Order: sequence, then C-alpha cells, then structure tokens
Amino acid sequence: MGEESTTREKILTFFLENKDREISLYELTTHLGLKPSDYKRVLDDINHVAKTIYRKTNGRLVLLMQPPICKNCGYVFKDMEKARLPSKCPICRSERISPPIFVLTEKA
Repeated sequence: MGEESTTREKILTFFLENKDREISLYELTTHLGLKPSDYKRVLDDINHVAKTIYRKTNGRLVLLMQPPICKNCGYVFKDMEKARLPSKCPICRSERISPPIFVLTEKA
C-alpha cells in the first residue's frame, strides 16, 4: 500500500487486525473517521472487502455478518445476500433497526 490507503484498504486492514472480534458498523465508520451519512458507502465497501478476503486467503478466512434486527419487534433480517442497513421493518414498519455486526474468522 502507498502512503494514502483507500477506504477499502483501510477496512481490510481493520478487519485483519481485529480477527475473531465482532465489529459494528458504527465502530468501523468511526474508526475510518467518516460520518453516519457514509454508512451506505461503507456497506458497499464491506461487500467488496468480503470478496477480497475470501479470494486472497483461498477461502480460509470469511467475513461473517450478524444481520440487522428490528429494535421494536425483534425481526431478524435473514437471507441478506449483501451487507445493508434496511430502512424499515417489514413486520412493524419501525425504522429503529440495529445495524449489522461483522466478524472475520476462519472458515468452519
């Protein structure tokens, strides 16, 4: 890496340095020095970083995601193919959604 790392490189490094530790979207965004309005962009970057980690480690390491959960009714947003932060709960329509949590770990 050069003197200035891209956001994706910083995310990759942060996950590698914090292997086997749960990392919230908020913690990652704060570590990167970004604003809450940057969450969508960070989630897009995380999706790319997950693929990069898997490819570079020949599938040995995987970035797992604990899906978002509705804070109002407890609905779990399962079956998500990509990391994202839903705007509303499909059950109760609440906008109080906990963000996904990520952990880099050895593939089981």
